[in-house]
Parts: sequence; C-alpha cells; structure tokens
Amino acid sequence: MAVEELQSIVKRCQILEEHDFKEEDFGLFQLAGQRCIEEGHIDQLLQIIQNEKNKVIIKSMGWNLVGPVVRCLLWNDKDDKRKDYFLMLDLLVKLCNPKELLLGLLELIEEPSGKQISQIILLLLQPLQTVIQKLPNNRAYSVGLALSTLWSQLSLLPVPYSKEQIEADDYGLCQCCRALIEFTKPFVEEVMNGKDKKEKEKEKLKDELLKFCFKSLKCPLLTAQFLEQSEDAGNDPLRSFASDIISFLSAIGHPLPQIIFNHGKRKRTWDYLEFEEEEDKQLADSMASLAYLVFVQGINLDQLPMVLSPAYILQFNMEHVEVFLQRTEESIFSKGLELLENGLLRIEDNSLLYQYLEIKSFLSVPQGLVKIMTLCPIETLRKKSLAMLQLYINKLDSQGKYTLFRCLLNTSNHSGVEAFIIQNIKNQIDLSFKKTYNKWFTGPQLISLLDLVLLLPEGAETDLLQNSDRIMASLNLLRYLVIKDNEHDNQTGLWTELGNIKNKFLKPLHTGLNMSKAHYEAEIKNSQKNTQAVQKSQNFCSVTVSGEEIPNMPPEMQLKVLHSALFTFDLIESVLARVEELIEMKTKSTSEDVGIK
Repeated sequence: MAVEELQSIVKRCQILEEHDFKEEDFGLFQLAGQRCIEEGHIDQLLQIIQNEKNKVIIKSMGWNLVGPVVRCLLWNDKDDKRKDYFLMLDLLVKLCNPKELLLGLLELIEEPSGKQISQIILLLLQPLQTVIQKLPNNRAYSVGLALSTLWSQLSLLPVPYSKEQIEADDYGLCQCCRALIEFTKPFVEEVMNGKDKKEKEKEKLKDELLKFCFKSLKCPLLTAQFLEQSEDAGNDPLRSFASDIISFLSAIGHPLPQIIFNHGKRKRTWDYLEFEEEEDKQLADSMASLAYLVFVQGINLDQLPMVLSPAYILQFNMEHVEVFLQRTEESIFSKGLELLENGLLRIEDNSLLYQYLEIKSFLSVPQGLVKIMTLCPIETLRKKSLAMLQLYINKLDSQGKYTLFRCLLNTSNHSGVEAFIIQNIKNQIDLSFKKTYNKWFTGPQLISLLDLVLLLPEGAETDLLQNSDRIMASLNLLRYLVIKDNEHDNQTGLWTELGNIKNKFLKPLHTGLNMSKAHYEAEIKNSQKNTQAVQKSQNFCSVTVSGEEIPNMPPEMQLKVLHSALFTFDLIESVLARVEELIEMKTKSTSEDVGIK
C-alpha cells in the first residue's frame, strides 16, 4: 500500500516543474516514503530513487527521507538490510539539494543525547562533509555552522579521565575526535590552497576554522587528561587530537609562536572575529589550554624560539596559571599546578625580581594556591599546592619574598597558612644571620613584618584553638629571635620593640589562655555531669563551646575533644613560659654586663 501511494505521488509530480511542487506534495512524499522504510519496502524505494525520471523530485523532496533512514541505521544495528540503508543514504546525499540536506543532517545531529550523540556523529560526518563540498557558494558559513553544531554536541559528552576510560571510550568521544579531524582536513587544505579570486571566502573559512580550533582547545582539551609519555602517548587519542588542532592553527596562517605570544594583544590581533564577552572568556580558557599543551605536554614545543628567557616564559604563563586556578574542577586546576611548576623549575632560586609582583597574576596565583591548600578535598592536590607555593617563594628575591609574605599574612585568613608563612620568615632571618646581611629580614623592615606576626587578631578574645597553628609558629619565631639576637647587637630590632610585643602579643595571650582554659575546664565538668545523666536516658549529649554547639556525639568522644583543646592550651602556655624565661635571662644578662662596665 505504501509503495503504491509513493508511486502515485511520484507519477503525478513527474509531469510538474520543480517550482510547481506544492507543500502538500512534500508532506505526502515524506509520509509515503517513511512508511515504505518502516514496512521494509527498501528495494522498491531504491528503484524510485535511482530512476532517472525522478531526478528532480528526489533533488527537491528526497532529503525528507534521510531522517527515517538514519534512524533505521541507529536502531537496527543488526538488520540484514543495513547495506541497503547505507546505499540509500549515499544516493540521497548524492542526489538531493545540498542546502536542504545540510540543514536536515544538522537537525539529526542535534537530536540525540547520551551515547547516541557519538553514534549519529560518526554515522553522519562523512555525508555532512560531502554535502558541504557540493555547495556552490557561501561554504565558509556552512562549515562554521556544521563545526559549531558538532562541537556543541560533543561538549555534552563526558571526557574520559583515566587510561582505562580512554581505552574503553564508552561515550565515543575519542572516536569522534579522530573523525572530526578527518572531517575538517579538506577545509583546512582549502584555506592553504585557495586561489586569489576566492580570497574573501578563504578568509571567512579561515575565521570559522580558527573559532573551531579555539573551541576545541577549551572542550574537550581543557579538561582532558593525557597518558604519561612513558605509557605510549602516541596511542593517546586526545593527545593526537590536540596535536592536530595545533597543526591546523599553523596551517590556516596562525603559526604557534605568533598565536601563543600574541595572547595579550588578542583584541587587536583577532578583532575581525568579533569575540563577544562570553567568547572572550572562552578565548582565555583556550589560550590557557594551549599553553599547557605546548609547555607541559611538549606538543610542537620545538616551534618556539629557543632564545626566550625562563622569566619571560614564566611571566607569559602566569596569566594562564591564574585562569586554571580560578576553576573548581580538579582536572582543570591540577593543570595550573603543572604549568606553574614547569615555569618555576626554569628559574634559579632567589632570582625572580620583586617587580614581577606588580603584575596582577604574580600575586593572584599564590592566593589561588592558598585556596587549593585550604579548600580542596583531595590531599594530593593540597600537598602539591603547598609544594608549589614553597617553590614560588624560593624563586623570589629577598624583597619579593618580603612583599609576598606581607600579602599572604593579610589575605590568607587561615591559621595553618599563616604558620607556614611565619616559618618561611624565620628561615629568611636565619639565612641573614648565617650568610649575607639582608635588610628585608633585619632591622626596621623586619619589625614592620613582625607587627603582622606577633599579635592576636582580636586581642585576648581571639579564638586560641582556631588560631593555634599561627600562635605556636609566632611563639617559636619569637623564641628563635630571643636566642639568636643579643640585646646589645639588636640586629633584628627585636629588643627595641620588646615593650610593644609584650603589650600586643604576650600579655593578651596570657589573658586569652586563662580565659580559654577556665572555659574548657568548666565545659569538661558539665560534660562529665551530662555523661552520667545521659547514661540513664540516651546515648548522645550536646556541649556548647565558645557559643557554638559541638555536634551530637557520644559523651566519651566529646570529653576527648575538650581534653584535646586543653592539651593545646597547655602546649601554647609551655612555649610562652619558655619565651618569657629566655627574655628575662637575656635582659638580666645584659643588665649585669652593663653593671660590670
């Protein structure tokens, strides 16, 4: 029945000119053709398509059959008629109006979700390429539309993370990346070999390819993890995709050195692309991805000039490191850590001039490292960030270290980080004593820095438990200074400022310790009383400390927490007593020396 209906429609249309076809004819042809496919009348449908008399009809209406044919290929992967479906698809691509067919194919690519995305892309890339190549004009727009549609769909697929996921390629992303390169190659070659009379069209095509390359650098390459080079990286599909994308950039007239070092001038260099605000942010992500691929993965690194100084490369990459560290995805900000390490290892210790800290990224990057150190749930990345911050400190000259220490003490708001900085200050003072005099960690400059270290943020009311790491580090630094610097030498300026240090740090700390210990001892007594009552009624109780309720937990666990806090206070008190004892010994010794004289 369906075949007869289709034959009837075709016979009626054979005597009409193409411009006489009515909208009703298109609808009837599509319905009858679709029923033929559904009912399995493939041979009869092929005969109609291949009939020379129906050439005009198929050219105008045949594209409506592509959707049903493609769906049969997707849903019936074991159908014995698959060969006929493929033949029909090839014939329709060959005979139909390419403009209508292009839109039809792109609509089909936009339809699926999940694992079907890669299936339909792999099925239609070759027909899509053929259709675009058949277009008589405005090909650049069509290439751009196709690449944009393909990229939008591919960006919905999860990027494989581990070696096992890359090899399994469950969602087909790796296969699609390989196929997408083959799809794009003829258009890249068209730009390379274009004739002068098509220069305007060639430039438009170049722009579309450039946009596609930048989009690909962001997705999937920004989040992609690459196999270790020792793990046969040549078989890494994502690495191969990255290499091909970078090669495309050079092939369309944007050599790697030009494109990578013109990043800061991108608004002038690529004005004609008319990047919108969102695209401009995308460009920053893409350039960061490109920097990682070149400098860390070593892709096409040999194309860069060998005369570039390590400091210049670091300065260039710090902006990209900042982009990476602003992201919250582990797979992205971990690349920032790698790129930073790559740049820092090129620099000699103590050689990075303090003037670099006037560049925004040179201060925002260490602050980004602090965020990872304090907020990231993954221990290995926290430790890596800590190691990178220490490496960064090591590379700065003395004034740079001093400036960074002041910045982080003012902005980190984390006791552990502040303790880490204070330990670094102590190390610099020690070097100044043992090696060369350093004005930044002795005398007035040091005293100015110690004003940020030897104090309690909220006086005696400071939460000593919350700030215990910082307080212990500050006391240890003060103890070191008292031991190392004699009052009559006063190289550090400590003894001149001792009165202020006592008033701003030591006395409030005494008061705070007495208040905290009394509070926690009272809480322990209350907890012990509650424990006896709870044992008779329920298994959990609550305790309030510093105005905040400790989460419900077994009474013995709460007691353990409270005793642990008391132990911390005792430890601080012990070090504080030792510091005051050393100060008294030193001042007494100096007084006796003066008396003898």
